[in-house]
Amino acid sequence: MKISDVDVVQAGVYLFVKVTTDEGIVGWGEGLPDNFRSVAAFVDECRRFLIGQNPFQIEHLWQTLFRGFFWKGGFVHCSAISAIEMALWDIKGKALGVPVYELLGGKVRDRIRLYAHIGGETLDDLKQNTELRLKQGFTAVKFCPIDPTRPLEGPKLIRQAVERVKAVREVLGWENDLMLDLHGRTTPAVAILLAEGVAPYKPMWIEEPCQPLNVDALAEVAHRSPVPIATGERLFTRWQFREVLEKRAAAVLQPDPCICGGIFELRKIAAMAEAYYVGIAPHNPYGPINLAAALQLAACIPNFVIQEHVTLGEGFLKQPFEQVNGYVAVPEGVGLCAEPDESEIAQIPKRFREIPLVHCEDGAVGDW
Repeated sequence: MKISDVDVVQAGVYLFVKVTTDEGIVGWGEGLPDNFRSVAAFVDECRRFLIGQNPFQIEHLWQTLFRGFFWKGGFVHCSAISAIEMALWDIKGKALGVPVYELLGGKVRDRIRLYAHIGGETLDDLKQNTELRLKQGFTAVKFCPIDPTRPLEGPKLIRQAVERVKAVREVLGWENDLMLDLHGRTTPAVAILLAEGVAPYKPMWIEEPCQPLNVDALAEVAHRSPVPIATGERLFTRWQFREVLEKRAAAVLQPDPCICGGIFELRKIAAMAEAYYVGIAPHNPYGPINLAAALQLAACIPNFVIQEHVTLGEGFLKQPFEQVNGYVAVPEGVGLCAEPDESEIAQIPKRFREIPLVHCEDGAVGDW
């Protein structure tokens, strides 16, 4: 079997990669939709390394795509590799007649817990959206409680964020879980103040309490925060996660299958984390192929915690995943167990996902 073609397919805002073989088996992957054009262009750069190659040689091809470029790493390079690598696992599973998790050691659980996002401009909006998620069956929700911040903040902004967390906890009760995502909007000093304020409401974690470029700063927050710290969506490959683990800068890692280097790279990161007693909660506010890859990993990772998602594949997959009481069953089928419906996808209007530019009260640019 040889790779005969590699194509980018735009599915609404999502970037799918379709790898075709000379035996007719097709594999699907997903790349980062942010900066779509750049990632798509890099997928095209990778074609010359792939055409005519054996798709079963996943590790060899990953090494080729990573080490074959002198300027390594970064989200564009790693996302392109991730999408292609996902598709290769899909091909191998389909050819062998097994789901991908069977090729990674087999499943260690029967169902996979999901969490849902909430939002709202007012406390009433937050409460109503939380109630909706509970009615839908979810037992865990996540939101960003804080507006874009300055390097140091007084009590007003902290108290406002704490009130939001309190409102959501009142609806959730203590039998459901709450996660907070700060989006890297805060400095370590502000993040620590916020963590102290929300600690009575027992969040499962605080995510990205500061920008990810300085691991020592993140470690300072982790060591002083009364709430566990999560991070990893903007880190690439095991080499960047290594420093987070060695400095004990997080209790939960959140590598994204479509950014960190792909399925096998995330499995390697999870094994590293297991040795440090650190959990894995794969990042995925993106599309259904990325969710499918994350579910394959969640099925076979012992230190898996919970899975992020924003779609179960309705309108994209021939057979969407089904959420029941906050869980999805470990997928049954072959490959990624998620086959895109190309006729449906062709009807979806194409658009690009743009990250909003935000500003603080004084007009300075903030972090979204």
